[in-house]
Amino acid sequence: MKYAIEAKGLRKSFRGHEAVRGVDLAIRQGELFALLGPNGAGKTTTLHMLTTLLRPDGGTAYICGSDVVADAADVRRRISVTGQYAALDESLTGRQNLRLFAGLHGFSHKEAVVLASELLESFGLGDAGDRTVGTYSGGMRRRLDLAAGILSQPEVMFLDEPTTGLDPQSRRELWEAIRLLVKKGTTVLLTTQYLEEADQLADRIGFIADGRVIATGTPEQLKASTGGKTLTIRLSAETDPYEICRLFADEHGLSAHTDEDGVTVKAAVREASLAHAAIGTLMEHQTAIKDFALSDPSLDDVFFALTATTGKEATR
Repeated sequence: MKYAIEAKGLRKSFRGHEAVRGVDLAIRQGELFALLGPNGAGKTTTLHMLTTLLRPDGGTAYICGSDVVADAADVRRRISVTGQYAALDESLTGRQNLRLFAGLHGFSHKEAVVLASELLESFGLGDAGDRTVGTYSGGMRRRLDLAAGILSQPEVMFLDEPTTGLDPQSRRELWEAIRLLVKKGTTVLLTTQYLEEADQLADRIGFIADGRVIATGTPEQLKASTGGKTLTIRLSAETDPYEICRLFADEHGLSAHTDEDGVTVKAAVREASLAHAAIGTLMEHQTAIKDFALSDPSLDDVFFALTATTGKEATR
């Protein structure tokens, strides 16, 4: 099988700290692959090595068969990179920005005019094309940046947390723009912190933690890998969620975690009878709860289970 992106054993350290510790990736042509992990996990450092912005300390990486170190110039001709901040001239209109980028990529004036109009329509910016970019919302700027990124007709596009800081509506609009890229045949590597985003967009997902890819698969495969259900319990405000996690671990050997809201506890359970036993334990301890539910696992549950396991292995 021919891969658009292939990495084996990629490593990178900064001042003695190993930020990336042997990353392996194999991403097929035309695939949208999401690299998912928290801040500091190594997502952006990995992307910078794959895009020739950083030289790896070890390992190898190839983009469409070209080595990112030995054939860096060829790699740059094949890719496009979009980050969290749009690289646009705010004093120009959207249309003028696209014409400018088209000219830089060698298109004639006539070709640039046609391309700019086509891209503005494709990315939902037709009505805003003659407004200055300084008046655009964050989501509109990101969509225009994506449109500019495909003028070079890249084989591979790298999107580094492109929806960070956007409101929900702008994020969904950008999702549609990203889907358009894939529909046109572009291979996309997307780094993100947003589990829902990866679930909605990705053909496959790689979870990265502490500089290593700890699991890969389709969203469905990853969810199925937990081998059970998720027990979700909403507690009353006076109940200590961390005490409930300890109780579940002590009484039933369950690995539980709390949500950011401070009143929700989630635990992975292999079978319904274990969930019933856990709820029974809460009743015995007269724990104040609002409600509970048993459901299929989400990517959030998968990531917690994977990182919890990784943490245990690291301490052995």
